[in-house]
Amino acid sequence: MKGREDLVKETLVNPNQIRRSRKDSNVYLHYKRVNGKYNCVVAKHLNGEGFIITTYITDRIKAGEAYETN
Repeated sequence: MKGREDLVKETLVNPNQIRRSRKDSNVYLHYKRVNGKYNCVVAKHLNGEGFIITTYITDRIKAGEAYETN
């Protein structure tokens, strides 16, 4: 995602959907629809802080507990 840092930020700030990981309850997958696919930013939330684990483009949203976004 080098050179697409703005898309990563936009996905975190204004996602279309957020899912909690089925494997780690502190990991959230943030999805933003872009050009018919989804940008996914995987972030770990821990002790009021967090960090990005990875980010990638995908054609579908993974299973997991959904969180509402505004």
